Order: sequence, then structure tokens, then C-alpha cells
Amino acid sequence: MSDNSQENLQKEQSDKVQIEKILETGGVTARGEDFTIHFLTIAGQIEGHAVLPTETKTTKYEQIIPLLAAVEESKEINGLLLLINTIGGDVEAGLAMAELIATMNKPTVSLVLGGGHSIGIPLAVAAKTSFIVPSATMTIHPVRISGLVLGVNQSFRALQKMQERITNFIITHSNIKKETFESFLTRTDEIAADTGSLLDGRSAVECGLIDHLGGLSAAISELRRLAGK
Repeated sequence: MSDNSQENLQKEQSDKVQIEKILETGGVTARGEDFTIHFLTIAGQIEGHAVLPTETKTTKYEQIIPLLAAVEESKEINGLLLLINTIGGDVEAGLAMAELIATMNKPTVSLVLGGGHSIGIPLAVAAKTSFIVPSATMTIHPVRISGLVLGVNQSFRALQKMQERITNFIITHSNIKKETFESFLTRTDEIAADTGSLLDGRSAVECGLIDHLGGLSAAISELRRLAGK
């Protein structure tokens, strides 16, 4: 086999591995001349301990958590870019991923595209710098639970503590004030049949929830800056 044929075969195998990786985890590593970025997509609904129906597009936390650990330990990868378009999902799973992202030493940047709703908000603000495109939206609402709920004080306190965990994480990793965020939670005139608020990209930046208004090129430039490139 000639050298060219061998190179072509290796390239085809490498491309196949990349495609399989994208389909499985929504992530791909892009290598430039002096900078390597891992792009990770958080899309659809964040799946937690319960398996969602097959027709639901999901991001599985048991795939993302080891992937984040691998990115942190990789000597080849210089930074992580999170591409977020999620309706939210499991609180425990979302917070677990957000905590990992927030405690990474590698440069991390998030970019909200389409929507970064509900538990997607902690994931967006967990990165060292966050971006949002003008057309994207973010829904802020109180914690909801499904299934059997006992009408006792303990149930209320459990919900209250869960909401406090989410609120504290968001205000710790963004520039939004606690009273502002809590006021968004309790609005009754913006979301049908629910309390909460819907912020577009510009509003999310103005209130301090997201750092910058911008798209892909701005997010990559910031990632390079954070990495000293």
C-alpha cells in the first residue's frame, strides 16, 4: 500500500471516529495550528436518573461527566466551548455537570444558541465566560416536580432547598443580583400557566446573567484569550 493510500485510509478512519463521537456525545475536537478546542453540545432535554422516551432528544449526563473529566486531563485540548440549546431537564444532572464545568482549570466558554432554559442556565453561567446570541432566549422559573407529591411541609422545604441550590449557583457564577434573579422567578405576567420570566439575549446580558452578546467567532476569540493564545 502506498503512502498516500495509507494516509487516506487513516484520514477516513479518523473522520469516521469523529462522526461517531458527534452522534454519541454531541462533542468534537477541532485542532488548529496552535490551538485545540473541544466543542460540546448541550441540546434537547437533560436526562437524569430516569430514561426519557426514545423520541425525545436528550443530553445524557452519564456521557457528559466523564467527557468533561477527559477534556480537563487532556494535554492536547487547550479549551472547552459549550454550545447550549436546551429546554432544561433533570436538576441533579444539570447541577452536576455545571459544577464540573465551574471547577475546571481549562479555559471554558459557553454560547447560548436558540435557548438556555431552566437548568440550562447554571450550565451557561458555569463557564469562565458566557455568550448569548441576540435571538436566543432563557426561561427562568421555579423548580417543578412531577409524580406523586405529598402535601406536607417537608415537601415544600425540599423544593425550597433545591431552588436555593440553583439560585446560589447562578448568582455565584454570574453578575446578576440575587434580588433581581428572585424577582424573575416570581413574575406572573410573562409565562402562561406558570410563574417566571423569559429573557432574550440582550436582556440576559443587561441584567448580568450572561457576560456578553455575541456568536461563535466571539466565543472562540475569548477562549483563545483565556488560554493565552
